[in-house]
Amino acid sequence: MTQAQQLMETQENAHQGANLLIVDDDQPWLNRLGRAMESRGYVVHGAGSVSEGIKLGKSVKPAYAVVDMRLEDGNGLDVVENLRAENPDARIIMLTGYGNIATAVEAVKRGAVDYLAKPADADEIHAALVASDGERASPPENPMSADRVRWEHIQRVYELCDRNVSETARRLNMHRRTLQRILAKRAPR
Repeated sequence: MTQAQQLMETQENAHQGANLLIVDDDQPWLNRLGRAMESRGYVVHGAGSVSEGIKLGKSVKPAYAVVDMRLEDGNGLDVVENLRAENPDARIIMLTGYGNIATAVEAVKRGAVDYLAKPADADEIHAALVASDGERASPPENPMSADRVRWEHIQRVYELCDRNVSETARRLNMHRRTLQRILAKRAPR
């Protein structure tokens, strides 16, 4: 076995028995990801809120963490910041269904080592957790289409405007009727 292969195997198995904190308010998804990560050798601890994630982070001091951006009681960035303060060596991955460059930059500033868009599968998350510092992730097999990214952005702004079509149209600088037609259609693939 070459030295490079030995190094890769060591990195791949470094997580065995390590604490992994998953913070997400989608309980079924949290359970599925938890089981998948346990099968990969992690000791999984799950939290469904910002406050629970911070509390569990202080008591468990996880070596790895997967944190959702938008939680019912606040922003996952607060969990990232607290985890980084408690354990500077923790590898923290930020997940979100509402990805944009500004939040990705903020997540990295606060201590996340990577930023993945939902729906990310357990293999992608595991690869991001065990990647070497400075190692670039491989591009996704099935990235979202430009139409889907546009639709996701419109949906995000619509939700942030409390589902007010007129306010959303104003903020997106588009005609209200155009927005209504977009909202009436199914999400592109």
